[in-house]
Amino acid sequence: MSFQITENFVQQFGSNFKILGQQRMSRLAAYCQAEPNIVGTSKTVERLGKTDAYDIESRHADTKYVNTPHSRRWLDLQDKAWADLVDEMDKIKMLADPTSPYNALGVAALNREKDKIILAAARGSARINGGSVALPSGQKIAVGAAGMTLDKLNAAREILDAAEVDVDDGTGQGAPLRCIAVTARQLTNLLNTTEIKSVDYNNVKALAQGQVDTFLGFKFIRTQLVPKVGNDRMCLAWSKGSIAFGWGMDVVTSIDKLPTKNLSVQVYARESIGAVRTEDEGVVEIACLES
Repeated sequence: MSFQITENFVQQFGSNFKILGQQRMSRLAAYCQAEPNIVGTSKTVERLGKTDAYDIESRHADTKYVNTPHSRRWLDLQDKAWADLVDEMDKIKMLADPTSPYNALGVAALNREKDKIILAAARGSARINGGSVALPSGQKIAVGAAGMTLDKLNAAREILDAAEVDVDDGTGQGAPLRCIAVTARQLTNLLNTTEIKSVDYNNVKALAQGQVDTFLGFKFIRTQLVPKVGNDRMCLAWSKGSIAFGWGMDVVTSIDKLPTKNLSVQVYARESIGAVRTEDEGVVEIACLES
């Protein structure tokens, strides 16, 4: 009986790659005011403030002119890139060629950068001429030693309603313009804090299971990219017109052999993107405990 036969056992290696779980597409860009094809490093977003009508007090009275308030905010582009090398000598030692999956990974990474920039702009300082504007304290809902609750959602809705922020797109089709970015934990919070058998519980259950994506007038967008400060997750509710997302260059990719790297294949992707909060009253930060 041979004890060396195990030396001839066959090992089978994978012929493809499994891309592990990750957010691959931007989930927030479609719910912002689009500013495409920006030329230069920045673009202004022009704003017009509220005006009041006046009384006509007599026939043939002189026309009165209101003073329409103008202001602007700046959308600054940020350049982002992703690159990795595939050694030609490594490729011949593997059944699977990683070049195409690498390209997909690069695009996914840049798409996540879009959402990070949008979230940072929503709760950060917006650049104006000669300075910047922070998100006012009145647009922030305190954590209150709790996660996401119905009370917090109702408070956010009330803040937006009081500012007369648009609810839909005005087409009569009811397309929601109010969105809220949350992580998986906040959906769990809502399920755990809503009474069993109530209508609210059934609606939240359907929301958490992906059967519906709207609740209390908000389109819920789940992303684990929502920023965390200490033990608090800073969820954000906003109206579509209150955050502008722009790009000078959307994601572009290239795959090239590099003579200076012994003909290794470079997988490269880049973009030039930016975002700015255009209306403070249309953004609400909701602090949720997530220890």
